[in-house]
Amino acid sequence: MMQSVMEWPAKSPLPDSDVEHPALYHLLDVAAVAEVLIEPFPFSPPLKQAFVALVGLHDLGKFSESFRAMLREGIAQEFRHWELTEIFLYEKDEYLEEWLGGEEDVRRYLYASIAGHHGRPSQQSLKGRVRYNCLKAIGKGAESAAEVLELFRTLWPEASLAELNEEDAIRLSWWLPGFCTAADWVGSNTLYFPPVAPGLEPQAYLEKARETARKAVQEVGLGSTSARDEALFSFALRPLQTACVDVPLPDGPSLVILEAETGAGKTEAALLLAQRMALAGKGRGLFFALPTMATADAMFERVKQSIGKMFDKPTLTLAHGRAGLSVPFQDLVLGQSRTGEDVPHDKVTSSAWLAHDNRRALLADVGVGTIDQALLSVLPVRFQTLRHYGLSSKIIVVDEVHEMGEPYIAQELVALLKMHRAMGGSAILLTATLPLTWREKLLATYGGEAQSYAYPAITVAGGEAVTAFAADERPQKGSVKVERLGTMDEAVHYLTECAAKGAACVWVRNAVDDAIAAVEVLRQQGIEARLLHARFALCDRKRLEQEVLSRVGRDGTERDGFVLVSTQIVEASLDLDFDVMVSDLAPMGSLIQRVGRLWRHMDRRPAANRPVPAPILKVLSPDPAVIEGERWLQGALGKGEWVYPLPDMWRTASVLFRTGQIEAPEGLRSLIEAVHGDEAEPVPSVLENAENERWGKDSAANNLAYQNIVALGDGYRKAGNGADDARYPTRLGDETRTLMLARYTEAGLRPWAQADGSTNGDEKALWHLSELSVRVAKVAHLELPDQAAPAIQAIKKDWPQWRQASVTLCPVQEPEGDICAGLHYDRDNGLVFYNKEDEKR
Repeated sequence: MMQSVMEWPAKSPLPDSDVEHPALYHLLDVAAVAEVLIEPFPFSPPLKQAFVALVGLHDLGKFSESFRAMLREGIAQEFRHWELTEIFLYEKDEYLEEWLGGEEDVRRYLYASIAGHHGRPSQQSLKGRVRYNCLKAIGKGAESAAEVLELFRTLWPEASLAELNEEDAIRLSWWLPGFCTAADWVGSNTLYFPPVAPGLEPQAYLEKARETARKAVQEVGLGSTSARDEALFSFALRPLQTACVDVPLPDGPSLVILEAETGAGKTEAALLLAQRMALAGKGRGLFFALPTMATADAMFERVKQSIGKMFDKPTLTLAHGRAGLSVPFQDLVLGQSRTGEDVPHDKVTSSAWLAHDNRRALLADVGVGTIDQALLSVLPVRFQTLRHYGLSSKIIVVDEVHEMGEPYIAQELVALLKMHRAMGGSAILLTATLPLTWREKLLATYGGEAQSYAYPAITVAGGEAVTAFAADERPQKGSVKVERLGTMDEAVHYLTECAAKGAACVWVRNAVDDAIAAVEVLRQQGIEARLLHARFALCDRKRLEQEVLSRVGRDGTERDGFVLVSTQIVEASLDLDFDVMVSDLAPMGSLIQRVGRLWRHMDRRPAANRPVPAPILKVLSPDPAVIEGERWLQGALGKGEWVYPLPDMWRTASVLFRTGQIEAPEGLRSLIEAVHGDEAEPVPSVLENAENERWGKDSAANNLAYQNIVALGDGYRKAGNGADDARYPTRLGDETRTLMLARYTEAGLRPWAQADGSTNGDEKALWHLSELSVRVAKVAHLELPDQAAPAIQAIKKDWPQWRQASVTLCPVQEPEGDICAGLHYDRDNGLVFYNKEDEKR
């Protein structure tokens, strides 16, 4: 028994216990977990042993006098134990070379990777005075740490890094820290690895840890799944979906771009393609990346129905900031267990461990979340590498990729795809309105290119493109006529007439304030219009979304005369079907998305059953031929004129009103290119300043992206970081603030959201459901409620500091709805700003 080695603790005893878990046992716990996690990865046996051994050595710095003094005496450390790990491995490099082989630079890249398992690499100098002081902090622990190296060499004698070159090491330096973190988090879970007093010899302890590790990995939801070759759908496949069953896939990592109009069945097509990729060994799971939390929630429900046929007993998670408020996800987490031998092969499960943290959520077999969760893997933020590790074994499916074409997020997506390909990952991109130049950049990440102008199209990087599809026998809505409305009064008159005929109508507005104003006018005309936008508390938004879906969703009823006024959130997040549509002028890509909600489900509601004879898009817009200045949009759109770039708006109006129709799918490519592509016509001279400003902003966004995205070629130690997520945003935009609404009760302030069956009375969930986001500029001039008030402090006193600083608690006076002068809230209109002299609007 290595008695001296056992004297070094890994952690303080648990409450009501005096047992210190020995550091050696902890290293063996984590190594045992690593053995299980690495099994499905396609590394050679010697390389697998090397990675397992290195991961086991991740906390070698705990064999130090400074760490032991910190645990037992509370003496602060000058150097963290993981920083000491790297220094000690450097010091013993000659021994490690004899054992592991490989080039010196290869080993040193990997030392930094396993030492940086706490979310960031060490920035300590490896030379001179710092190195001397680190070795001094280790002190007598050096002898025991050296014994651990000798022990590990006997436990993993075939470990070898000889097959790796420097390029491999740089690439793996981003993967190994995340792998190490996952193994460490499971190996530190006291539910499975409780503190054990010294007693067992290392080899005997490792065998016991191996048994525990296999059980732990399975129960937390990290047991690797395998692909199943089972039919995913019982319905007859559409042409796009049939093509995805047959399109040839190249060897190795693959990228496929699916371009098709809204309603063509792209999601199901992607699932069919992903199943083929999984069966071909191109990934052992999926991650669906969506532009918003609402679209992720909707996709979660769809994916849940199919993945049990794609994978064997897969784990499924929802990954975004409000995943904990998703009832379907929480039902999955709480209602199903990973344990037991009789779990059906098509059973979809999850675990509380995976659901606890968005970073862990990416480790599940299948994840659905916002694109932001994936993009954080290419930004220098804490635990960036854990996200990269989680994604590395997945087929990444990015939906609505056209919404990620703005310069900053586009650069992030390109970096994500390059990083994913480098680890052998494959990807599928879905879009309805992708400009050709953006498609070329995406294909280039996998060494592909495409010259075809055809639409729809399935383009395989480095492979063939499919541009000829069988005819779709389902009822089609045909081309959509486009007509201009010059004033808000015309829009109100048109909607009033159509509603009277029994049509289900929608008016899509660009700005929330304009949507609120439109609803007021419609209600004055006797139209009981509904309102939907992003400035509702989450509980009210969910309620309104469900009401809208029940009326004008795929299976909606009581459609006659229903009128909705909404902002852009109807473009993608909700599966809605309207008979009549009015839209504020928006860029071509957005208008095409909006038209996808007009006469959508023709199989359910054929033309003969519609209350209007044909689909028409009425666009509220000034005349593009009459431009008197840069404020061309002001008279027609109000505040909505500032939402989108002016050059795109003018080009859209010019092309659309000249063409007079949107014909899908044949005519979509030319419309998209005329506004968003190289074919875009020059703007009138009066708008040239706006064009130049747009170029300047795009250039600045590109430069910021280049600065923020990690330099993958520099390796983890040099280019990694441990910054807060807020310092490196995944998207650029106006600064926002979270308002948390509350109501006064006899028991004090309580959440605006009221308990129902979905929350089981969980007050924490109710507070989150009471939140909404607003631009800081909108509230900067208002005297929001004093956060030092006793009633507010009674709620916020136990919040962490970051939350206290970022969330403003806002009591709402009932029934008036006042929050402060200039700010009002009610459940049907949302957050309303008004001038003190004006009515609330």
